[in-house]
Amino acid sequence: MKVHGQRARRTVFKGGRLLGISVVFGHNEEMVFPDDEPIDATAVAFARRVLESASSVAVLSGAGISTDSGIPDFRGPNGVWTRNPGAEKRSTIQHYVEDPQVRRDAWQIRLQSDMFSASPNDGHKALVELERSGRLHTLVTQNIDGLHVIAGNSPDKIVEIHGTVHRWECVNCGARGPMVEALDRVRAGEEDPHCLPCGGIVKSATIMFGQSLVAADLMRAELAATEAEVLLAVGTSLSVYPVAAMVPLALEAGRAVIIVNAEPTPFDQHATAVIHGSASVVLPALLTP
Repeated sequence: MKVHGQRARRTVFKGGRLLGISVVFGHNEEMVFPDDEPIDATAVAFARRVLESASSVAVLSGAGISTDSGIPDFRGPNGVWTRNPGAEKRSTIQHYVEDPQVRRDAWQIRLQSDMFSASPNDGHKALVELERSGRLHTLVTQNIDGLHVIAGNSPDKIVEIHGTVHRWECVNCGARGPMVEALDRVRAGEEDPHCLPCGGIVKSATIMFGQSLVAADLMRAELAATEAEVLLAVGTSLSVYPVAAMVPLALEAGRAVIIVNAEPTPFDQHATAVIHGSASVVLPALLTP
């Protein structure tokens, strides 16, 4: 998808509802939104202008950007915790540490997790294009799937505020290593692998319920919200704090806020622009040069 000088635009309506948009740009290139995903074309055009005029853009991404990569979200209508409340228990540090069965179940789920085989989608790739343009301030992600790094964003631009599933850590001594090492031990027959250096409990290097965020990561997120000219929130319900506070921080600092999410958020009425739709469809329309 290339977006240069706009030549012609054809919108497709059915029953008064916008179902698709076909836009022809310079060099006869065309951008088409799928007719099965209603998109507010006016909001897309406005948000794109806001982003193009900004010299720096901070991004906050949530689970919604990875659903098109086959990774279910957590709190959506078909989310992991919505369908299976017991899954949330496995994400609580107290239960994980105190209950060996919770840990055994968690290791089996990790073996089967789609996060280790998923590939970045067009939404992730669009954020790589944003970085290549030199305008990405910081990419703060609530996701633990590592897809921003796999897509090609620079690790030093990314704040994985909730950690990553691609590494393990010991809750006792803090030792860390590649998750593949721990998973290989589970495949070899260890139901609940312990830390080899100290014998402690091993978990994924993610922030579980009951654990504090890394202070330095939180500070970077707060600075990004207030320093960048635009905050782009993508695929997040904006209901998980303290990271959701990036939006009011940006608004209080007088920054533009653009929200892209499948469902409404608590901040829609305060945002500069709101686009309800799939991140893998909307972000290329907003960011691809």
